Amino acid sequence: MSTTNIPTNTLWLGRWGFVLAATGSAVGLGNIWKFPYITGEFGGGAFVLVYLACILAVGVPIMMAEISFGRRGRGSPVDAIRRVVNESGHGGFWSVFGWMAMLCGFMILSFYVVVAGWAFSYLWKMLSGGLAGTSVDDMAAIFAANNANPFNLGAWSTLVTVLTMLIVGKGVQAGIEKSVSWMMPGMVIMLGILIGYGAFSGGFGEAWSFLFSFNTEGLSSEGLLAALGHAFFTLSLASGAILTYGSYLPSGHSIARTTFSVAIADTVVALMAGLAIFPIIFANGMSPGAGPGLIFMSLPLAFQAMPFGTLFGILFFLMLAMAALTSSISMIEATVAWLTDSKGMTRKQASWGVGIVLWLVSTLAMLSFNLGADWTLAGRNFFDWLDYLTSRWMMPLGGLGTALMAGFLLRNEVFREELGLSRTQHALWLFMVRYVSPLGIVLIFIDALGLATLKIATQWPWLLALLVLITVVGELVSPRLRQQAS
Repeated sequence: MSTTNIPTNTLWLGRWGFVLAATGSAVGLGNIWKFPYITGEFGGGAFVLVYLACILAVGVPIMMAEISFGRRGRGSPVDAIRRVVNESGHGGFWSVFGWMAMLCGFMILSFYVVVAGWAFSYLWKMLSGGLAGTSVDDMAAIFAANNANPFNLGAWSTLVTVLTMLIVGKGVQAGIEKSVSWMMPGMVIMLGILIGYGAFSGGFGEAWSFLFSFNTEGLSSEGLLAALGHAFFTLSLASGAILTYGSYLPSGHSIARTTFSVAIADTVVALMAGLAIFPIIFANGMSPGAGPGLIFMSLPLAFQAMPFGTLFGILFFLMLAMAALTSSISMIEATVAWLTDSKGMTRKQASWGVGIVLWLVSTLAMLSFNLGADWTLAGRNFFDWLDYLTSRWMMPLGGLGTALMAGFLLRNEVFREELGLSRTQHALWLFMVRYVSPLGIVLIFIDALGLATLKIATQWPWLLALLVLITVVGELVSPRLRQQAS
């Protein structure tokens, strides 16, 4: 199949445009506090090695498949998957995974803009002196008051929505690529400055030990599952972002090298965040396990006790706001691309049209913290339902569907041409995307739903036997599927 011709201004100017955009999508608010914390909790350097192995086994093969779908199909997740599947002789049913990915990204953004609004709100509070408090309880009261006011919280989430649509509306090169080309380096520079300050704060040695001590005893089965789950979710897989960004990747650029660059950059930035945050936390005698409260309660209190704390607090929340914005841009791009590809809308029309719907849905999510806190269904409010449906169901199912389509449904020539790997490398990727990645996603799915407590450390022989069984059955079934398509 010859790829659909698209204007050159809807392609990245180079491979690094994609790398910066995809890394910006991956580095979100969760990465700033969650990855460093779980690294320290589950064995430091030992956890990092296991996490990287999970990235290689689950994240990288799926990401390579998504980018291949995007570049081969040259369109939104819906259009790209339909075109690539049709090329292999199958019907349009499989585009349901494109619809799921596009809807998933929109739903995530609907509650994410509220969380991103916190970062912008705290940047303003740091600039205006609105974070005065003498205890964590005082900071908790400020955080609660911030969420209890629907006009305040709504204004900040609206600002995130407007900024996102302004950038996306300018297009791939003038909007997305131009913005991430300074926001991502800016984030790294600010992290570097904060790390430099932390090196003289008195808590750097303790933070280094927390993150990088090679403690295999701390690496429990729970830690293995945490590494597996974070490896999948951190790369923004199955949310439409990577597939759509892949559709803008020019031919001739190596998908494998690009994917590894994103995975490495995402991990490095997350560890840098840990080296920026935890020296301040340890130097002030605070707990590193405070979750989101670490960012919005403990750190603001620590900044007040530091020399030049206001300046470093402003740098930190500016960096956090940029991390939130780069993620927001990626999550809406799939929907905008679908409207421009399939409905003939201009990019500005599509962006602002989506923005209005996003604002309405995100307002309901925002009200879950104040006026609508009691509007619950089965014990969950609207914000919680958006999070639950996307993280527990749609993303794992979407990732599994991508792996099965790439591994079993489509002709080998499609991905061999796009990936450009050697015969041995392609065979390894095919094995991973057919068997290892789906098994990993199933484990993530089971653990996320709480259906069973998996003691991987003691049950690995059963998992290995299951992998062998799946491999045998898959190799028997796969030729028949491909024969039906030819």
